[in-house]
Amino acid sequence: MNRLVKQRIERLAHKGPKNVLAGGLKGIEKESLRVSEDGNLAHTSHPRALGSAMTNQFITTDFSEALLEFVTPAEAHTWETLRVLCEIHQFAYERIGDELLWVTSMPCLMADDADIPLAQYGSSNIGRMKTVYRNGLGYRYGRKMQTIAGVHFNYSLPTQFWPAYLELEKSSLSLDDFRSDAYMGMVRNFRRFGWIVLYLFGASPALCKSFIGDADTDMKSFNDNTHFEPFGTSLRMSDLGYTNSTQARLRVSLDSLDDYINDLSCAICTKEPQYERIGVKVDGEYRQLSANQLQIENEFYSPVRPKRVARSGERPTAALARGGVEYVEIRSMDLNVFDPVGVNQNAMRFMEAFLVYCLLHDSPLFTDASWDEVTRNHGQTARFGRDPDFRLIRDGAEVPLQEWAREITSDVREIAEIIDRGEGGEEYVQAVDVQMALVDDPDATPSARVLDEMRQTGTGFFHFAMNCAKSHKEYFAALADLEDDRLKIYSDEAATSIERQKQIEAGDEVSFDEYLQQYFSEQGCCD
Repeated sequence: MNRLVKQRIERLAHKGPKNVLAGGLKGIEKESLRVSEDGNLAHTSHPRALGSAMTNQFITTDFSEALLEFVTPAEAHTWETLRVLCEIHQFAYERIGDELLWVTSMPCLMADDADIPLAQYGSSNIGRMKTVYRNGLGYRYGRKMQTIAGVHFNYSLPTQFWPAYLELEKSSLSLDDFRSDAYMGMVRNFRRFGWIVLYLFGASPALCKSFIGDADTDMKSFNDNTHFEPFGTSLRMSDLGYTNSTQARLRVSLDSLDDYINDLSCAICTKEPQYERIGVKVDGEYRQLSANQLQIENEFYSPVRPKRVARSGERPTAALARGGVEYVEIRSMDLNVFDPVGVNQNAMRFMEAFLVYCLLHDSPLFTDASWDEVTRNHGQTARFGRDPDFRLIRDGAEVPLQEWAREITSDVREIAEIIDRGEGGEEYVQAVDVQMALVDDPDATPSARVLDEMRQTGTGFFHFAMNCAKSHKEYFAALADLEDDRLKIYSDEAATSIERQKQIEAGDEVSFDEYLQQYFSEQGCCD
């Protein structure tokens, strides 16, 4: 039991303002593949009725032309965020014809890499750069891996929290430096405790055999078409998903914001021999943006990122250097196949209270040994987290997952009480109670429910996911039409986004080669 987190919770509860944790901003970025009626990856272009994938603030694409990404604004209440996400889904479903949205994180019916279309963003320099970057990802890691989908949860604490917390901590730092230091502590602790997110919200214990092809695997065979882990939680976040050997060697320090920025900048400026062998511009065509360890900051894979909203044309690291950390982006939540939009308010409310817990908890710097523990706990929970015999490693000693999870959720519940006090109601405590029940009953977790439904229906992963995809489309088709004022928001954004893209394309004054040279010349490399 960590005494410091208890003390900080106590001080916030009894000495902080009533609304000290109320109204933190929550946003969602949710990815879904477009697939044809038979479940194959869609090869159609991004539907024009959805607007420009480059400039539409609500609907864009990620790696592939077929990988839609729905983006909500940052809202003070989870119901506001979820309403917008639901409306975006409804707007999109009505404009993709007979196609479906794939509702699980792991894709299926995957052909060769060459058959996975890269996202296209038009003829502007910035649009071409986005596509070349994705082409580089395909060369480096394979295109299949890039089609894995997830839910990103963006969160910032309310503005009134920071001066109150600064005073309670009796810190002599400036408010901006104090905020960034606290957020970096949150980030370190999310890496320490983030295994609980995989356990509670992982929903990818199985995958199509076509996803890994002929590669060797020690996974069990569910049927002729499906691999699975009997106690798996999130294969998406395991060594089968968002991992690669080069980035496994890349250590970006979380000790401080300056160290984080410096290490990312180093990776963008440091040559990587295996990427040099790929080539950058070959026979007049760009294969990747550079042959360095990272092409740009976004290539760095991490379950959590410290972020700041960037100005037009501003790099993520430059934005952080300019104003410090503004919010965190959590990237380890699977699509919940049992929710039509892939996430629900209980999950969002728990995540909010859990992130406050990560901020309040003591957050020592990582040693090599503690980093190895973090990496091991994350990967092992992804594949074996529901096994009754599974043990996490804490400070060199084994501990049952349920024991540690009960300790965490008990403190998170006290934080939820403080949020509820400011918000009014009991929604946050109820959300934590839902997750506490899952700690005691692994069979009720989303990952266990996926396997249970597959067993009960006698279907493999593909048919299970297809049935869910069809039912989700029917769900949105049955909803009442969007009210005119709400529909106008998304229709206007789709139309004006196309015009914004045209303006960007018309405004280019240099060649693409010159644009890239200028872009990378402005990159500040490591000290």
